[in-house]
Parts: sequence; C-alpha cells; structure tokens
Amino acid sequence: MIDKANIEKTNAWPFVEAKKILKDRKKYIDKKGKIILQTGYGPSGLPHIGTFGEVARTSMVVNALNQLTDIPKEIITFSDDMDGLRKIPDNVPNKDKLKEKLHQPLTSIPDPFGKYKSYGEHNNEMLKQFLDKFNFQYIFKSSTELYKSGFFNSTLELILKHYNGIMDIVVPTLGKDRQKTYSPFLPICPETGNVLEIPVLEINQKELKVVFDNNGKKIEKSILNGNCKLQWKVDWAMRWYAIDVDFEMYGKDLIESAILSSKIVKLLGKPNPAGFAYELFLDEKGEKISKSKGNGITINEWLNYASPESLSLFMYQNPKRAKKLYKEIVPKAVDDYLDFIEKGKTQNELQLLLNPVWHVHNGKMPKEKFIMSFSMLLNLVEASNSDTKNILWKFIKKNKSNITENEYPIFDGLIDYAIKFFQDIIKKAKKYKQPNDKEKKALEALLKALDKCSDSMEPEEIQTQIYTVGKENGYKEDLREWFKLIYEVVFGDINGPRMGFFISFFGVKETKELIKGKIN
Repeated sequence: MIDKANIEKTNAWPFVEAKKILKDRKKYIDKKGKIILQTGYGPSGLPHIGTFGEVARTSMVVNALNQLTDIPKEIITFSDDMDGLRKIPDNVPNKDKLKEKLHQPLTSIPDPFGKYKSYGEHNNEMLKQFLDKFNFQYIFKSSTELYKSGFFNSTLELILKHYNGIMDIVVPTLGKDRQKTYSPFLPICPETGNVLEIPVLEINQKELKVVFDNNGKKIEKSILNGNCKLQWKVDWAMRWYAIDVDFEMYGKDLIESAILSSKIVKLLGKPNPAGFAYELFLDEKGEKISKSKGNGITINEWLNYASPESLSLFMYQNPKRAKKLYKEIVPKAVDDYLDFIEKGKTQNELQLLLNPVWHVHNGKMPKEKFIMSFSMLLNLVEASNSDTKNILWKFIKKNKSNITENEYPIFDGLIDYAIKFFQDIIKKAKKYKQPNDKEKKALEALLKALDKCSDSMEPEEIQTQIYTVGKENGYKEDLREWFKLIYEVVFGDINGPRMGFFISFFGVKETKELIKGKIN
C-alpha cells in the first residue's frame, strides 16, 4: 500500500485531479456512494487517437483515486450519436450515401461501411473495440438510447422549466444572426428526419411541448423520448445533471463551452463536475487532428509500430501542452518508456509516483532488464539486414549469449515493432552520404582503429577509440560533425546510436564489414 504521506506530497497530475474530485464533490459522492467520471465522443467520424487519450488519462485518474479511497468508480464513455451529421468525413467509403442524409441523426444514417444498422452504430462499435483492446474499464452510453428510452425526460422537463434562464446564459455569447434563431431544443423534422436548428414560437409547459417556426411552417414537438435533442452546450449540462458526473476531461477548444455548460447545470440545481482541460493533438504540419480528416497517426498505426504502453505513456506526459502526433515520434515514445522503466528500479516510493510508467501500469512497475534502446534496435535491424524476429534474435544471442527471449518479453515485442517500423517508415526515408576523399580517409582510419578492438572490450573503451580517430582526422574542434559523418554514411541519418555501445553489441568484425560496405 502506498504511504499516505507520499500521496500528499506528490504533484503527479492524476493525483492532483483525484484529490480535487474528492474535495470538491464530496457531498455528491457520499450521497450516491460512487464516483462517476465521463468521457465524451462525437461519432461523426472514426475514433481517433485523441479519443483514446481522453479515456487513457481518465483511467489514470481512476488509478490515483484507487490509492485514495475504496469508493466504487465508474468511467462512462458517452457517445453523442443523436447529433446531426454536419459534413462528410474524408476517410469513409460511399460518400454519396452520407450526402443524402446530411443533418440527420448519426444513428439514423445508413452505415457507409455496410457492417451495422447505422453510421453512428458503426463508429460506436469501432470505439468500443479499440477501448477493449486496451482493457479499459468503462460503461458505454448512447445519446440516442438515453433520449429515446426516456432516461433524460425528467431533466428535459427541468430544462424546459428554466428555458428563459438558459436563453439568458447562452444568447449573449452568440452573433446577432444566430441570436434570432437560437433554441436549446432541436426538433427532429417529421418530414426529412433532420435535426433542425430553428427558432421557437411558443412553449407549452403543461404538455411539455415546443412550437417551432420551420420557415413559416409551424412544427409542434414533445420534448420527451427523443422527439427533440438539445443543442450541444445545453446537452452537455444535461448529461452532467442526469448522470451526476463528478469529473470530465475535455480539449482546450471546449473551454468556453464548459464555462457555459457549468452555468446551465448550476441553474438546474447542481454544481458542475471537476474539470480538466487538456491541450490538443496536432499532426506533423501542426494542424489539429480531426476525425473527419483522419490526419495524424491512427490508433492502429501506432499499435502496428509500438506497444500500447508506449502510447499510454505519450498520453500521460504533459497533457496541458500541445503535442504533435505522427509516425516519426513513435521511436522516442518507446525509448522514453524504456528509460522510465530503468529509472524506476532505483527510485523510492515518492519518486515512483512521479514516474509516468507507474501510472501507465497502474502502480505495477515492470522489472525487465534493459538491453538496448528502440532507436538502437532500429539501427540493428538495418545493420544486420534482419527481416524476421528469429533472425534478429539469433544475431543478438550470437553476440550476447547470456540473453534468452523468455526473460525479456518487452524487448521481444519490440523486435517485431522495430522490423515493421524500419521497413515501412525508416527505409523509405534513408539518404546515405557518399563520403568525399577526406571523409573516406577518416573512416578508413576508424577501420584501422577497430582492428585493435575486440568484442570483450567495454563500450566506453571502444567509444574512446572512436573519439581519438575523430580528433586525429580533422574533427578535434567539432566531434559532433565526426559522429554525424558516421551516422550519415553508415545509417543514412544525421542521428544514430552511441557507437561504442552499438559496436560492442553488433560485434567489431560485423561493424567493420558494415562500414566497408557503406564506404564502397
């Protein structure tokens, strides 16, 4: 059990949020006997990596809460699948089918993939499948099902009762044209099935109906049982109220919406949940990752090249800082993961609470010994010309006979990832340098120095020999340029492994053959 004094001292963000929840929501948590955390998903496009991040980070808060209290916790993953489709995503087939159904609820639109009853159901299933892949503990809730089942009815009645107060909160934040047409209730058109954004003519509090002006034609709709849905900011507040949410994360772009929804839920009679605004994910161009564009790296792409734990680590680190998400950042994320595992072996309990991998593994730190970084493993894949796991393992054990696969499950998994990442990403981007006469002479001097080295030497001894060759061949004032030359000629990149360690592992003879082949 974690020492309570260390929990009080730590400023790891999941613990900061957990303590805030228990303090700010104590009365409501005690009343219902559980803590409810919500994550939201808009299924207008396929689930993307940002959606995963929200559930992963919320799960980390639950892990922190588990160290603080035995009160049951629930993560509710809510899909706003009754929302109207506003534009056609770029990354779906049969776009014409969607074009015909624009503005209809997502669960009323045929599935363009031809797998499920609706487009909304398809995306919901995709969401559940990839959350299940990570063994997240969550309860899925569908907006369509809750509206149509009557679950929201009592809260909808309360919202109608406070109609004028809600209008006073929202309307001043809108532009002049939108102010004229705004309504918190959006009726489902009886003729087209579209979700309509049209002005209200009158309200019938007694019969719980609203009369709308649909381009001069009156439409009277009950607010109950899915005949109307709520506009986004009011809908969010309704969820908080009806589900009694204690905590929710949301992107920085929703801060203004969260402020308005907080005012609305307080008008209804409950305080807003504890909130956490995280920064957005960007693609390699610095543009916001979008479900409809499908830009940035996808969940499946990341899992093709690296472990789920490395992705969770990426989500843990600096949640309030904007981060780029694209394929080339994967090796660093994996190396960070390995580095934090190694650091954890000598850390005390307080330091472990600040170690991101402690949160990734729910407090159970891996004990596996370090063999090499993922970046060096990628270099080894290239240098050994290995294209299967068995070949690479044979090569590794040839030079390090004391290593066996079953003792290194994390590293064993990394070999598969490294081969795929090298073949798919790195190999295509390689640009090998052809050394000029001066550079070739320096590299030949390195070969002569390696003649004096052996596989039994310590990596630092070999590294010293490489330094000496550089200093004696024109790189005394800038050894960085010396190593850059080695990397560009041998690995086709301006960066590379620590050469002493690489040679020690790869083998002196094998390294000489590698350099000779690249020079010629």
